[in-house]
Amino acid sequence: MTTSLIINGAAGRMGRRITALAVENGNFDITAALEHTESMMLGMDAGEVAGVGNIDTKISSEKPDGADVMIDFTLAAAADETISYCLSSGTALIMGTTGLSEKQLAAVKSASEKIAVIQATNMSVGMNVLFEMAKNAASMLGDEYDIEIIEQHHRFKKDSPSGSALTLAERAAEGAGLDYPACLQHGREGGDCLRKKGTIGMHAVRCGDIIGEHEVLYSCLGETVKLSHSAHNRDNFVRGAIRAAHWIAGKKPGLYTMKDVLGL
Repeated sequence: MTTSLIINGAAGRMGRRITALAVENGNFDITAALEHTESMMLGMDAGEVAGVGNIDTKISSEKPDGADVMIDFTLAAAADETISYCLSSGTALIMGTTGLSEKQLAAVKSASEKIAVIQATNMSVGMNVLFEMAKNAASMLGDEYDIEIIEQHHRFKKDSPSGSALTLAERAAEGAGLDYPACLQHGREGGDCLRKKGTIGMHAVRCGDIIGEHEVLYSCLGETVKLSHSAHNRDNFVRGAIRAAHWIAGKKPGLYTMKDVLGL
């Protein structure tokens, strides 16, 4: 059965790949390809922009009456409008936008009482497996192991630390029995930076065109365990989102996770 799909931010880097891989998947009807009113791509065919040929869906700022699912990888500033639209149109939402405020996260949770929603800091299958590993490793290793997280992204990324790094910290804290987010130590500076027990160090790197690197270190006096994930390109995030969109179509209202999609 074909799933009708709205792609929000269709002219962006992620939006183009969502279009391309949704077409490749063959199980989606791209109902609308949305962009902001100032976009230079308005009126262009979304498939042409994505490099997969004409799909008879033009990039527009006009939202349709609705669809089975919307995938959104835009900016946190646009999240309120996205949530409101999905609520009013009864469209299920795959929210991959990071950097959402606490108020926006609460709005996502509230929306899930009326529509099906998946909000995730990272849609990658491999990264979601790493989230579970981070929790399990912290639990098995115990409190003698210090936990540090290092994340690296391209120079254009606005939010810091990354949503994925925060999720890793949250899962590790859960496994270690630490109070999240109070346990986070964001970087270190000064002459008295002795590590405090019961904290998780968080370090963000921004340079070049790094797509995404995440590493969790568990270290005691004698050994270090490292868990890491490297994104080779953006397609791994997109494939996860498309998998989630196909899974959520027709689901009853609720706040689902990638764990539900992947059966973890």
